[in-house]
Amino acid sequence: MLNSNNRSIELKQVVKTYYSPAGAFMALKQIDLQINQGEFVAIIGKSGCGKSTLINMVTGIDRPTGGEVWVNGTAVHTLSESEMSRWRGRQLGIVFQFFQLLPTLTLAQNVKLPMDFCHTYPKRERHQRAVHLLDLMGVAEQADKLPSAVSGGQQQRAAIARALANDPPILVADEPTGNLDSQSADRIFTLFEDLVAEGKSIVIVTHDREQSRRVQRAIQLSDGVIISDGIIKRDTP
Repeated sequence: MLNSNNRSIELKQVVKTYYSPAGAFMALKQIDLQINQGEFVAIIGKSGCGKSTLINMVTGIDRPTGGEVWVNGTAVHTLSESEMSRWRGRQLGIVFQFFQLLPTLTLAQNVKLPMDFCHTYPKRERHQRAVHLLDLMGVAEQADKLPSAVSGGQQQRAAIARALANDPPILVADEPTGNLDSQSADRIFTLFEDLVAEGKSIVIVTHDREQSRRVQRAIQLSDGVIISDGIIKRDTP
């Protein structure tokens, strides 16, 4: 099923151990995982099973204790912090569980920020692109408002727009629809499906069983181990 020449993400024997006064805790245990370009993948499992730790390995937000992380041919586990920031800005769109919008910037300014950081679009086009992305999320009318002036669901949609700012080949999202009503969640998943059809790879963490049925592939974690990895079967009319 997987073609190594078409691989977006590969984890090889990844281990993540956290240390505390209470002792060592192994959050990930020798994870082997491959995700191809253009796949829509959900990471599912109970709270504390290692889902967020796994995507933090992919994004370079956290480092593996052992093993290798490769994303689009880059050995992420070997990058310095400055290399990581530049690489991440161009290669990944990240949707955090708690938005992490900058409170002193408007929604449009938050979306524009990755473009300013990576110089990916001409300056005169950045604001227009930011508003366009907010429009795709259904919140363009909130573009000039601060995050504190809009609802949690609107902040979540702005965070997704920001993740798409630099047109990254890979989108990683931690509970991207967790703060959205069912209609808004459906709209976001439809957008994700369109992006996958264009060739982007999308990896989401979700507790939403209904939404997880819309992905192409579901990977289930339990106690830091992958216990199932399979193609989602669609119901046929």
